[in-house]
Amino acid sequence: MNLRWFNAVLWGNSVALSWMWGLGLFFSVQMTFMFGLQGLLMFAVPNAIGLMLFGFLTQKVARSHNGGQESLAIFFDKFSKPFRLVLYLYQIVALTLTVFALVKYLFIPLMVGQLHHAPLALKGLYLCLIVFVILAAGCLFGEEFGIQKIKWSHAIMGMILLGCVGIILVGLEPFFPKPFAWTSPLQDDWKGPRFNGLAIPLVIGLLVGPWLDLQHWQRAIQIHREKTSIQASYFFGGIFFFLTLLFHGCLALWVMGKDDDLITAAKGLDGFKYAHDLVVEHFSDFKGKSIMSPLAYFSFLGICAITTLDSGYIALKWFLQKNVEKSDNMLISLIPKQILGSPIPTFIVVGLLTFVGILVRLELEYFMVFYASFFVGYAALAIARCFVPNSQQPLPQIRMFSMASMSLVIFAFGYLNSQTPLLILGAILPLIYVSWLVFNSDLLRVVTEKAGEVIEAASEIPGIKAIAKTVSVATASDVVAPVDHHALGGHFEGKWFVYSMIATYADTNSVGNVYFGMYGMYVGKTRELFFNTAMPDFDLKTTKFYILTRSFEHKFVREAREFDTITVKIKVADFNRKFCTLEHQVFGSDNELLGKGKQSLLFVSAKDYALLDIPPEVYTSFIKYT
Repeated sequence: MNLRWFNAVLWGNSVALSWMWGLGLFFSVQMTFMFGLQGLLMFAVPNAIGLMLFGFLTQKVARSHNGGQESLAIFFDKFSKPFRLVLYLYQIVALTLTVFALVKYLFIPLMVGQLHHAPLALKGLYLCLIVFVILAAGCLFGEEFGIQKIKWSHAIMGMILLGCVGIILVGLEPFFPKPFAWTSPLQDDWKGPRFNGLAIPLVIGLLVGPWLDLQHWQRAIQIHREKTSIQASYFFGGIFFFLTLLFHGCLALWVMGKDDDLITAAKGLDGFKYAHDLVVEHFSDFKGKSIMSPLAYFSFLGICAITTLDSGYIALKWFLQKNVEKSDNMLISLIPKQILGSPIPTFIVVGLLTFVGILVRLELEYFMVFYASFFVGYAALAIARCFVPNSQQPLPQIRMFSMASMSLVIFAFGYLNSQTPLLILGAILPLIYVSWLVFNSDLLRVVTEKAGEVIEAASEIPGIKAIAKTVSVATASDVVAPVDHHALGGHFEGKWFVYSMIATYADTNSVGNVYFGMYGMYVGKTRELFFNTAMPDFDLKTTKFYILTRSFEHKFVREAREFDTITVKIKVADFNRKFCTLEHQVFGSDNELLGKGKQSLLFVSAKDYALLDIPPEVYTSFIKYT
């Protein structure tokens, strides 16, 4: 087998295992319990397709951006900025859901017999210890195996998992459920609104779900760095994941056909029947000849949970450390970076949420509603920002959060009252809003661009040119010159570095206008001050690299005269693996636009002037100003 294909298979196995969180593990049993084989396929098929689509589309993103092996990493740095809080919340809910499901549907059923008459305090102590052990195991494996090694640890886990499946199949005589039917024996309890109302939200949520998962983004970036096909890796991952879900769901069907008394599932707080622990109950009271089948099944659940938790630990560590390094927030600077960049505090929060969820008798579905409603809009907008140019406007955080919360409440009302229209509305409302948001942003962009073109063209007409001296250009409205007309060393206004100076006689030509070549000098001076501010430790005597100008372009719009205040704004517009693009704008005394342009920088070795990739210290210094 070709090494790249072998690597893709290894990563596919890791993708499948990391996606087998609580939702995949125990919800597959519940869907089979509710709707039979049709429910299992309704859950498994879009889940697998969602993984494959993520791999297929992120491969396109990586190829469409310059930067070679780092193209996807560079893209994610820019793409993830407005989604940082949502990405973090998504990971917290996913990890909490996994730990909660493992505790409630595996350990608690196994403990019921032993602790039935134990004091409440002792039960609480056992619960705390179980949660602690699960989280500690996730931290241990995550710390031991980084993203470069995780495919190998998961390969070992995958082989053990395959062995467990084999032992389970051999121990079941025979592995053919009696009602291996399209519908469940309890179909009458769930038919109609419940099936139709869950089908559409599940399909939507599962198809877009991977786009907000840090684990998948980190994997896709690492796969691309290893020059392996992301598309092939996620194709294999989708196949492996589908087969695992199919096995677990069919195992539930077998249990339902073998033990009819287990079909009488317990009712939750909402009055609905839940049977996530159906298979666990069967194996905890296994009447077979060997103890191997129960041990194999419990090991199967444990491996699926651990390979999710260690992936979550590694992804959180990667994500938190990157954002802590870039943050210049004063409050954040007061807390040690070792704490802020560590996943341990997040895992503690996950443990507390799990403990509270167990105490108030929540069910897995109460976590699942977030993925069918709350996160749908964010995930859809994330996809749009990857492929639709007009969706690159600033993210309306308050509006998006309000819409997400509203859709969550609508879906919850629909679920609790078995109202199909509300269930469907809660899932599609965020999609409708995001579509409108993208379309509306497109109109705004077109109008703004056309207005700017009209203003620039009109400014060349002599009559308007005279009036323009007293009118501020809309694009310059956010530029305010310092009170004393000169800020020593310049200053930042948002992402723009701003420096002001006064034109004097030496800057003018024979007719009193500022000489055209001086504008390039002004931009160059501002650029050097920007470098000095962004990289204060740069020393020309000890540096291992030089920053050179690759190209420079400037469009002249208006003229300036002697003693006019010249304000130059400059920022990082774009960058790839080799080159960095700076954008600049020049304004006059009355904030009128004098000119604008851009320049491209390259980096060479101080020793032999060989072309270099963007040095890490430059990347770290510049990235927060993009």
